[in-house]
Amino acid sequence: MIALIKHVVSLILVSSVSVAIAGTKTEEILSWPLQMTNAPSAWQLTQGDPNILVAIIDTGADIGHPFLNENIWVNPGEIGEDSAGRNKSKNGIDDDNNGFIDDVHGWNFVSNNNDLSDEHGHGTHVAGIVKNTAPNVRLMILKYFNPKASGATNLANTIKAIQYATKMNARIINYSGGGQEKSKEEERAILEAHHQKILFIAAAGNEKTNSDEKGFYPANYGLSNIASVTAIDEQRAILPSSNFGIKTVDLAAPGKNISSSLPGGRFGLMTGTSQATAFVTGAAALLMSHNTNLNDPEKIISILVKTGFKNEKLSEKTKSETQLDIYRTLVMKDQDQDAFGQSESPSESSSSELLTEELPFKIGSNAKKLLSKSANQSVLLEELY
Repeated sequence: MIALIKHVVSLILVSSVSVAIAGTKTEEILSWPLQMTNAPSAWQLTQGDPNILVAIIDTGADIGHPFLNENIWVNPGEIGEDSAGRNKSKNGIDDDNNGFIDDVHGWNFVSNNNDLSDEHGHGTHVAGIVKNTAPNVRLMILKYFNPKASGATNLANTIKAIQYATKMNARIINYSGGGQEKSKEEERAILEAHHQKILFIAAAGNEKTNSDEKGFYPANYGLSNIASVTAIDEQRAILPSSNFGIKTVDLAAPGKNISSSLPGGRFGLMTGTSQATAFVTGAAALLMSHNTNLNDPEKIISILVKTGFKNEKLSEKTKSETQLDIYRTLVMKDQDQDAFGQSESPSESSSSELLTEELPFKIGSNAKKLLSKSANQSVLLEELY
């Protein structure tokens, strides 16, 4: 039972520290992850396609948050009027016959209803990072966590959420949670998502351990549609809390003091592989938006890893020693070349030029919106390890 409980709380609800940060410039907080991932240059190629649907399986989300509300998915089968002239979104009927009543924006598997409110904040924060990285994609909100429920119940809710995302044709599932106990049922649900060509981006975990020796799940089930993501700081070093593994962790992304949305229209900071995972989810959404025929999860993961920026600090920490670089991912997607300039063809020089001839950094419109709305807000720090 302890292992089951750990499976669902280790990344999500171990945050007990919330303090205001005095003298911190919000612009500096926001800019470093964007600069490091080269997001603003990528936005000049694409800011995402509204047809790319990302399922956020987490603690719910503040769907009315000014930063998120325009990106929240709307179930087309639960809007408009029914045959009796009633509003489908509120008529208490399963209009699209998917087994869920009035699931307009997703589903709450804790209370078995369509109330997606986020009492903790983790899900809202993760959703904000995905939106901030891929400004135009749609977010399906699936709430699975109940702090008062048993680990077995929360795990069952996770499985139901994965099955819902699969049934409703999500393209990407972001799962910023997990633990060191395997679940055959969970693995089976992700395998079914794989059969539907759904990409599953998972947190490597905040257990401070080598995942090659002690696995972390669902990130380490070994399915080809799963990408395992660890976290790095401003100095490109892996966080002391983050799991690592040269056989089990695919790549790294920013995860230290990441600013994003919080319930109640607020913004604040969180730290962990949960946040790093959301950046990779956003990057994958941009890649799929930029390449409409790209729908093979294994190929997408390969592109994200091969086009990442070489980071020697990740030696013996990840499979590839690379960190996320979204612009390189978009422009190098068709090149048979990795971050080290290695390929089957003699094209090393073009890779070197690509590293230096990037577009100038400029904060995108979505980042400016986040800055302006967070300028007068208290900045919170929530440690997730």
